[in-house]
Amino acid sequence: MANSILTATAVTREALRVLHQKLNFVGTITREYDDSFARQGAKVGDTLKVRLPNQYTVRTGAALAAQDTTESSVDLKVQTQKGVDLNFTSVDLTMSLDDFSERVIEPAMSVLAANIEADAMSMYKDVYNQVTNTGQPASFAKVLQARKTLVDNLAPLNARTCNLNTQDNVDLVDALKGLFNDKATISKQNREGFMGRTAGFDFMENTLWPAHVRGAGNGYLVNGAGQTGSSLAVNTGTGAVKAGDVFTIAGVNRVHPETKQSTGIPQQFVVTQDFAGGAGTIQISPAIVTTGAAQNVTGSPAAGGAITFAGGAGAAHGISMAYQKGAFAFATADMVMPRGVDFASREVFDGISMRIVRQYDINSDKFPCRLDVLYGFKTLRPQLACRLANN
Repeated sequence: MANSILTATAVTREALRVLHQKLNFVGTITREYDDSFARQGAKVGDTLKVRLPNQYTVRTGAALAAQDTTESSVDLKVQTQKGVDLNFTSVDLTMSLDDFSERVIEPAMSVLAANIEADAMSMYKDVYNQVTNTGQPASFAKVLQARKTLVDNLAPLNARTCNLNTQDNVDLVDALKGLFNDKATISKQNREGFMGRTAGFDFMENTLWPAHVRGAGNGYLVNGAGQTGSSLAVNTGTGAVKAGDVFTIAGVNRVHPETKQSTGIPQQFVVTQDFAGGAGTIQISPAIVTTGAAQNVTGSPAAGGAITFAGGAGAAHGISMAYQKGAFAFATADMVMPRGVDFASREVFDGISMRIVRQYDINSDKFPCRLDVLYGFKTLRPQLACRLANN
């Protein structure tokens, strides 16, 4: 069968299709594509404002207690550019699309997808809910604890994913291989090591989840009563504290998101910036809020309250993630189309925008080509996600 010359549009669409299939974390979170980025002469800058749900307090009794609506949003910056640069020969461009995809596009998009995915996975450091099982293999009971955390935080029932690192996947498939399940699911589990859907999650496996190395911090106490907000003054303790370290504070419990009644469960916090150690101020999430519609804890920490970090000091543990898609967002924007080149094309597929630009080099009879994605990501609602810290 005669080959057909590949067009810029055909190459771009095929590259996007392959890239899309390989992003199984980014592919299961909120994806934004704002066409205002594409309006010539009317650019909106590099930031999307994502509105968060409004929160209110409840009145008891007949007396009116009107309250203002205070809308909140988070900024999602689209400013990271990654791409793959290639050289096409005249012969390459006369191949069939299937051949070209297998030889050129698949390898290029695989490495681009891996780098984008790994970049987005750094959002695990924003998540403060964690099922701590360090030093032990993953178990289904721990997954169910993560599910409970999402339910307690009122995560929607749809679009929930449990994205496992490869060791956690091995542990869970081995632990569940003898349980009753339908034939099709058992077949995938035994032949492909794929869990499928259970406990309200779509289970996926990803090689890119990083290990988290907990800082050496220990023995810290709260320095002063009545603290609120996203900064926590501490004293007495020693050792560096790392961004992504999870901890609890004695006497500070989580409240129900709607009734504001104590759950009796310690509120977990995560460190948002590296802290060198000693007396000082640790930046934390969530912010401590003790009253009003955004209240999340029973009260401020007491002076001298003990801070307990999850996991062993200086020890590494695996990261897997259970989440509802609204926890995180990934966005791409259209890049400027250059003039005076051999060809240029830009396509959007399922929320991902990619640009391809090709130029001819007469000296080598080659077509230097670049594929680019301009993207950003943001943790929108960390309470809709839960880390699984195993092994």
